[in-house]
Amino acid sequence: MQTKPYAISVLASTKLPTKYGEFDCIVWKSAYDNKEHILLSCGTIQYMKDPILVRIHSQCATSETFLSMKCDCREQLHEAMRMIAKQGQGMIIYLHQEGRGIGLTNKIKAYHLQEKGFDTVEANEKLGFPADLRNYQSASDLLHHYKIQIIQLISNNPHKIKHLENAGIAIANRISLHIKPHDVNKKYLQIKKEKLGHLLDHI
Repeated sequence: MQTKPYAISVLASTKLPTKYGEFDCIVWKSAYDNKEHILLSCGTIQYMKDPILVRIHSQCATSETFLSMKCDCREQLHEAMRMIAKQGQGMIIYLHQEGRGIGLTNKIKAYHLQEKGFDTVEANEKLGFPADLRNYQSASDLLHHYKIQIIQLISNNPHKIKHLENAGIAIANRISLHIKPHDVNKKYLQIKKEKLGHLLDHI
């Protein structure tokens, strides 16, 4: 059953030069959650009939700002930016959903539990949260705002596909992100594959 899109408010916009090229940067809110989110885009995106490249990415301050090696979030974001800049067209919908939706404080608490031997899913559950608390309603709201009905989704997460399809967004193609694991994040990626169902054939 398709969910009804909520209204989008565009709060600010600018051009953003990056190491991968120039993006349009927009700060926006959905009436669904009233949180400030970011859109990075290249080229024309509104009313696109051909499937456009889209990455829906949840904020990860620990890796993207402080270069933590516990996850692969930073590498996924950078690879998606590189792909979209090379294509010259696409969107990165950057959502304010730290720690798979549990927030920064609880994420750090979960990290502390991981130091004691709990994996990433067990740590969230120990704190009283589901394994993944994220919601992609705001992302689908933004796609509807720009009249985008069909996309190429850059993602390893099947739950994003399910939500977007339920929201009336067709997935023409799923593009995997194959980030090479290392000693620090290998167990984390294995748990994402085994317990969260992420499509990580390279792990």
